Amino acid sequence: MKKIEVFLREESLQDVKDALRAIGIVGMNVHEVHGHGRQGGIKLAWRGTSYQMDLLPKMQLNVFLSDHNVERTIQTIMKAARTGDEGKEGDGVIFVLPADDMIRISTGERGRDALQYPGDIDDASAQK
Repeated sequence: MKKIEVFLREESLQDVKDALRAIGIVGMNVHEVHGHGRQGGIKLAWRGTSYQMDLLPKMQLNVFLSDHNVERTIQTIMKAARTGDEGKEGDGVIFVLPADDMIRISTGERGRDALQYPGDIDDASAQK
């Protein structure tokens, strides 16, 4: 299992969620965060004074999935979150982390059994 952790622009979130649902990603969670990457923030001007805003509002999206679905999910996120054809600085980053185990509290299911939902990406590929 893997955890995909994505930091992206607020305005990209709905497109990314819709794209993930379209490929069968059912479970996800989202957090509002503030931060910056390579760009170091942005310079703003207000009433003749300029200042550096270094902690920009971003969204963090987390998805846990089977190893074999990682690359398809990454490509889906990149396509949905990229600004224009070439992308722009600040579009976001994707981290792929190992997830050693998952336990569903309500049922006690572990691992892949706990990870699956009816109609999710694994269920859909099993039906093909």
